[in-house]
Amino acid sequence: MRALLDVILVVLQMYWWVVLAMIIMSWLISFNVINTRNNFVAAVWRILNQLTDPVLRPIRRYMPNFGGLDLSPLVLFLIIYLIQRVIMYYIYPNVF
Repeated sequence: MRALLDVILVVLQMYWWVVLAMIIMSWLISFNVINTRNNFVAAVWRILNQLTDPVLRPIRRYMPNFGGLDLSPLVLFLIIYLIQRVIMYYIYPNVF
């Protein structure tokens, strides 16, 4: 059971990095540092959006509109942090 919890923690940490990469890439695209007309950039952007949009879309639905500011990744970071802490402090010590 602890091995399963370790896998869940690793997956959550990897997803955290994917969301961070999506945030950084969206900034780079917004400030015209990288261009989505490049095939590699477009492919990476599409993959990151396909990985993060299913999770961020429900969060965006409940978030108020802040103009052009998207705070849904911040909420997702807090949710991931909460899940990791619950597993580490409450579930993991009580598993045989």
